[in-house]
Amino acid sequence: MTTSETYLENYFQKEVNKPVLLALTDNSTSMISVREKKGGISVRLHRIFRKADNEVLDEVVSFIKKKRGKTPVIKQFIRQNQSFLKERKPRTITINPNGKLYNLTDIFNSLNSEYFNNSLSVVITWGRRSPRYAVKKRTLGNYQKKTNTIRVNPILDSRKVPRYVIEYIVYHEMLHAVIDAVVKNGRRRIHSKEFKNRERKYRNYHQAIEWEKRNFRTYPIVQTLESII
Repeated sequence: MTTSETYLENYFQKEVNKPVLLALTDNSTSMISVREKKGGISVRLHRIFRKADNEVLDEVVSFIKKKRGKTPVIKQFIRQNQSFLKERKPRTITINPNGKLYNLTDIFNSLNSEYFNNSLSVVITWGRRSPRYAVKKRTLGNYQKKTNTIRVNPILDSRKVPRYVIEYIVYHEMLHAVIDAVVKNGRRRIHSKEFKNRERKYRNYHQAIEWEKRNFRTYPIVQTLESII
């Protein structure tokens, strides 16, 4: 049986006892994401959950409420429905490390020499400047393993942002390129103990963290359940 988007939205709203705005997607990397909003909750859910029974949906409800915890029923459901997941085509990335103020290649090369013995070979670029991307100001950088690419949010290419902050963001993403995620208690952790220990070795770590808290702490953080596929 396949349920409708309206049915799922009403089901979640009733069980969570809060207004729920549901959007179905084909994103197989982030199967479920939950964002708290004023007066309700925004939920993005992979459309294969239209095939889910009440046992699976109840675990989704639990995740929406707690935004954490084990999800064995959901994981089993995803495994059983892998054939319905669409393979996402990799998006073409325009490589542009030269910002209006900061050159990411220079920053990368300096960090590579100081902290990695020039052992890293990674593509680095500023992200796209667009209104849609600007909304995601809380995502300051990311490393994509499939393309071996570091992207840095272009809002940081500003005289208001100290160089040590951009260096920290780049250094953080460089660590993702060399330190794999670990699975502990059934949960995938991308910021392991080893990762955090090495992250603190950046010379301006505490200064960069304080700057980030002062300038970006007001933006909402999306809680995400990543696909195990």
